[in-house]
Amino acid sequence: MNIAVKRRAAIAGCLTALLLASPAEAQPLRKVVVSQLFQGIMFLPLYVAMDHGFFEAQGLAVTKQTAGSPNAALSAVISGSAQFSLHGPEWTAVAAAKGADVQVIGGVVNRAAVWIVAAPGVNYTGPKDLAGHVVSTGMMPIASTSLFTKLLADDGVDPSASNITVKQVQAGSELGPLLAGQSDVAVLYQPALEQAVAKGFKVIVSFPQVYGPYLLSAISARKSVDPDTAERFIGGLQQALQFMQANPQEATDIAKKEFPTIEPAIVEAAVKRMIDEKVYATSVAISHASFSTAMATQVTLGNLKNQPVYQDLVATSIIDGAIKRAGSPGQ
Repeated sequence: MNIAVKRRAAIAGCLTALLLASPAEAQPLRKVVVSQLFQGIMFLPLYVAMDHGFFEAQGLAVTKQTAGSPNAALSAVISGSAQFSLHGPEWTAVAAAKGADVQVIGGVVNRAAVWIVAAPGVNYTGPKDLAGHVVSTGMMPIASTSLFTKLLADDGVDPSASNITVKQVQAGSELGPLLAGQSDVAVLYQPALEQAVAKGFKVIVSFPQVYGPYLLSAISARKSVDPDTAERFIGGLQQALQFMQANPQEATDIAKKEFPTIEPAIVEAAVKRMIDEKVYATSVAISHASFSTAMATQVTLGNLKNQPVYQDLVATSIIDGAIKRAGSPGQ
């Protein structure tokens, strides 16, 4: 038998072995848990990765849990009940500054996806015009209220002196007081923003337009996380981000499935606005500029003493490996 024949026979043998292999012999999916701040449309890349099979393609079976606050989400990682968490990276920086074994391993939301809406009768030309009004916003610690607080501080507005009543509520329920007439201004995420607009309220501040690139939400993990599992998870997110840019309608359809109790038109408007305002990251890669801008907010508010060192908090080796695994360069 010549070499060519032997080679063909060997290849045929390998193919036969693969075809006859039992499904039980297939590599099982690794089970991982991600703890998200809340169920929100700005976290659509996570849902796309789960729904469209990008995590499974990376060999992972992902379960998501909803924590209700960034501290609770990160605590799940620190305690080991979750491998990953999704929330503002500033809280990871705060925890790391206190000695926690945590790091940021991939970007998800690359704009400050928060908006301020007001009743039609509210005349707004700047933060000083909020004097005498009631503002509903998320309970601290949360990025939306941090952004609102910084907006006032940057304009020299003292809420107490200006008679601005800040009504903090559970994250995700900021729209309630506005619709109930208990506030006339609200600091909102999506889809609450589009729900408010549909009810006749007007957008008076768009933080995505105010700040530009801003690392609002990212994936965090323990520094001791298995790097291969982390690369697979972030690789799945990278594929989801690329898919969303190329297939916005399919991404919107997934959002509708994730939020079945919300009117489809509201979901469509929310996803469209966030794509138009470049809220969703185009890559899990984290730029120094977006990182620095997000952390500067917390330094201004006193939550961080100093600007964190990018290299100390951001796991670039995991990000780079994930991008290679996803098969496309970062953007």
